[in-house]
Amino acid sequence: MTLRCFRCLSAVRNLPVQLQLSDTRRCSTAQGDVRVRFAPSPTGFLHLGGLRTALYNYIFAKKYGGSFILRLEDTDQSRLVPGAAESIEDMLEWAGVPPDESPRRGGSVRPYLQSQRLDLYRQAAQRLVEGDHAYYCFCSSQRLNLLKKEALRTGQTPRYDNRCRHLRAGQTQEKLAQGVPHVIRFRLDPGVEPFQDLIFGRNHHEVAQVEGDPVVMKADGFPTYHLANVVDDHHMRISHVLRGSEWLISTSKHLLMYRALGWQPPAFGHLPLLMNKDGTKLSKRQGDIFIQSFQRDGVLPEALLDITTNCGSGFNTNRIGRRVDELISEFNPSKITTHSALLDLDKLPEFNRIHLQRRIEDEEQCRLLVKDLQAQVRQTCTAEIQEEEVLHEDYIRRVLRLRKGHISSLKELASPAYSYLWVRPSVSSQQVAALTPEAQHIAFLVLKLIAQRDGELAVDLLTKDLKTLAKQAKATKYSDVMKLLRLALSGLQQGPSVAEMMVSLGPAEISHRVQKLVLLSETS
Repeated sequence: MTLRCFRCLSAVRNLPVQLQLSDTRRCSTAQGDVRVRFAPSPTGFLHLGGLRTALYNYIFAKKYGGSFILRLEDTDQSRLVPGAAESIEDMLEWAGVPPDESPRRGGSVRPYLQSQRLDLYRQAAQRLVEGDHAYYCFCSSQRLNLLKKEALRTGQTPRYDNRCRHLRAGQTQEKLAQGVPHVIRFRLDPGVEPFQDLIFGRNHHEVAQVEGDPVVMKADGFPTYHLANVVDDHHMRISHVLRGSEWLISTSKHLLMYRALGWQPPAFGHLPLLMNKDGTKLSKRQGDIFIQSFQRDGVLPEALLDITTNCGSGFNTNRIGRRVDELISEFNPSKITTHSALLDLDKLPEFNRIHLQRRIEDEEQCRLLVKDLQAQVRQTCTAEIQEEEVLHEDYIRRVLRLRKGHISSLKELASPAYSYLWVRPSVSSQQVAALTPEAQHIAFLVLKLIAQRDGELAVDLLTKDLKTLAKQAKATKYSDVMKLLRLALSGLQQGPSVAEMMVSLGPAEISHRVQKLVLLSETS
């Protein structure tokens, strides 16, 4: 089912414009600037599903000249993971979707940590109680557990039986005076009005029929998600809430709270889930879905953004190779569907290869790649490097340009398959003799060729030169000449073409390695 209607504000701030795509499904939006938020809980680190939600919010904000806000919902203090809050913002910045306002950056509606906004929630909860939209509940955890067990025993869905809703005012005051532990519950009344979701269309959930009255303020003075997100979205002037479709069923409950507090709700749009290619749910227990894992494995952030949008919907085209600015320009909210996005991570190397090639072709980004690769080579090969020139910028830049389009990540160039670029190979006289008795003759031909080229090496010309050179060998066929030179240059049996290896290494290093063939021939 395709989105039929999507109203948003134009890129001209403070000038609301309706983008009416159909008369059959109308939806409202707040007046003023577009303000969207990503509000994860730091009970874990940022994963692909969270990054995708953040990305759609970021793109929406930038498409319509608005602001992208990061708010951390840390009210569940018992489940907080040390370092997760800082890491979430780190990973958003690394991914290229930095928030405009956040705990780190600040902003006009600070603070952006819910644990620092407790007074706002207490005021809202008290307002609900005073308006008879909420009440104090004194039920013990033991009683609630018994209710749950009984419901499960009889095959029913566990729900609170709303017992304390019926306490008389005198009973409530007496218990409060006695200091009896309590929570505050919101009254779920029947008669929920339908709402127009920006993606799923007309929705209506009679929550009072299937749920007990929910807790909005816990005994420890911290709010639950349902109250905190409503209060914060109001005070942070959020115009559009774009979140995962798992929250769709809770929206009626949130709209009841907006009505009870007398506040205008934002427009709601629920994004279809991101799932594995086989249709199973992405699980946080899959260690490889965390953004830090991708960063550690050498995945480029733009490749990660590209693949998570390529498998979904909401864009005018569906091509590989889009960067953030292109995603923003091609974003079309009317094309967001309700179908889950099936993510095939087996295709990620191909996405990374394309984006790495684009980085190599960009002068400034290539300079950063050179520094990155220098660090990786130092870390993996320092003890074995015989010639410091392999760490020079010109040399590494030449390697990158020759290998662009062939490698999927920089880490490949620091792997054993490319060790010949940094470390001179170990070659034995037995290996040479097994290929040809003319090793010395071939070596002299190569040295002569390099001298004639006078430092000017190009893959196409060398390819032709090597074919001509091989014809001068009397008892060695062309393929064995190439095997000999590959052995001398890299110590490997496969890899890039011999001509490319030679261009990568440069005249001086070619001469050094080929001269070793002469020495091996003399000692054998």
